[in-house]
Amino acid sequence: MNIKLLKLLNKNARYSMADLSSMTGRSIEEVAADIDELEKSGVIRGYKTVVDWERLDNSYVSALIELKVTPKARLGFEEVAKKVMKYPEVESVYLMSGSYDLCVMVKGKTFQGVAMFVAKELSTIESVTSTATHFVLRRYKELDVELCDDEHDDRGHFSF
Repeated sequence: MNIKLLKLLNKNARYSMADLSSMTGRSIEEVAADIDELEKSGVIRGYKTVVDWERLDNSYVSALIELKVTPKARLGFEEVAKKVMKYPEVESVYLMSGSYDLCVMVKGKTFQGVAMFVAKELSTIESVTSTATHFVLRRYKELDVELCDDEHDDRGHFSF
């Protein structure tokens, strides 16, 4: 498996075959064959654009939702994770170690919209025992892409 090729594609999926060939030291044909094989085997699951949504007028709200779950026998956390990931508001679902079981990244139009989604949908799933919602206030880096262009810290000053 060509880890170098995967790292390059992860950094920028829009590199040309010629660029990838030059950066990996392999021929264009070899690179194309590698990518085809990685796609067919499921190692490459898709290609995605990283959007800085804060730069648009029609902004949105993101939240990290902690779910505590009572797993069912022989199903573990899979049943709940598969149910949660089907909602269009859900961007990501992760099984976690530590104080909660599933980490769910959610996107909505308003804080209230996300809160209502959690209250009416996620918290009512049978095996979910509790939720905790953490709203994203600012994104600095996403999917290995830096989103900050300036060094300005807008938290303000505070002194005792």
